[in-house]
Amino acid sequence: MDPLLVVVVTAGAASVLALLASLVTRDYSWVDRSWSIVPIVYAVELAGSVRLRDPRLDVMAIVIATWGARLTFNFARKGGYSGVEDYRWAVLRARMPRWQFQIFNVFFIVLYQNFILVAIVLPLWTAYQHRSHSYGIVDVILAVLFLACTAGETVADQQQWDFQSWKAAEIAAERTPQPQFLQEGLFRYSRHPAYFFEVAQWWVIFLMGCSAAGSLRQWSVIGAVLLTLLFIGSTRFTESITISRYPEYSRYQQRTSAIIPWLPRRPEPITSTVD
Repeated sequence: MDPLLVVVVTAGAASVLALLASLVTRDYSWVDRSWSIVPIVYAVELAGSVRLRDPRLDVMAIVIATWGARLTFNFARKGGYSGVEDYRWAVLRARMPRWQFQIFNVFFIVLYQNFILVAIVLPLWTAYQHRSHSYGIVDVILAVLFLACTAGETVADQQQWDFQSWKAAEIAAERTPQPQFLQEGLFRYSRHPAYFFEVAQWWVIFLMGCSAAGSLRQWSVIGAVLLTLLFIGSTRFTESITISRYPEYSRYQQRTSAIIPWLPRRPEPITSTVD
C-alpha cells in the first residue's frame, strides 16, 4: 500500500476514535491526548515503508519521536492522561449552544486538528519521494537545530512547571501568590516560548523535506503554516481568558513579545482616570 495512504487511513481511524470517545465521555481533549503520539506513528510508517534504510527519513522519524516523548511526558505530569480536560473547551461550551459546540467538536477539534497532525509530517513524504538524494551537512545542521528547539521547549515547560508548583504551594498555605503568572526566565522574552519552539520545530521538519527535494517550493509547507496559524489563534483565545482573570496581564502583554522571543519593551505609563 502507498505509504501516504497508510498515514491517511491511520489518521482516519484516530479521528473516528477521538470523536466517539468525546461523544461517550463528554470530554473533548482526546485529540490533545494523541497530539504527541500520532505524528510519531505517521513518521514511523513513512520511514518504515523503505524498511528504515533511508538516513534522512530515519533521522526525521527519530527527532519527531524525541519531540513526542518529551511532549507526552510534560502532558502526562500535568494530568492530561488522567481525565483532565483542556479548560478552554469548558469556556467555549459555556459560550455556545450545545449543538454549535458539537459541530465545533466534529469539524475543528477532531477533523481539523487531526488534519494538521497529518500535514506537519508531510515533509517526510517529500523526503520519501526524493530519497535518492544523499544525506548531507545541511541535513545534519537541521537535525541539530530541531534538537536545540526541543531543548528550548523543555526549558520553557520546566520553568512553567516550577512556577505552577510554587503557586499551588502558596495557595495551599493560604497565601496569595505574587506574581500570579510567570514573567521570568524565557517568559521575560516571550509570553509563550514553548509555542515558539514548537512551531519552529515543524518549520525545521519542513526544511528537512526541502533539503531532500533541493527546493523550498514544496506544497508540504501547508503543515507548518496551518500549525503556526493554529498557535496564533490559540494564543489570542488563551490570553483573552487569562486577562479576564488577571487584569495586570495587560501590562505584561505591553512589554513582552507574544510568541517570538524579543527584548522586553517599556510598558506605557498608567494614566490616572481622576480629573
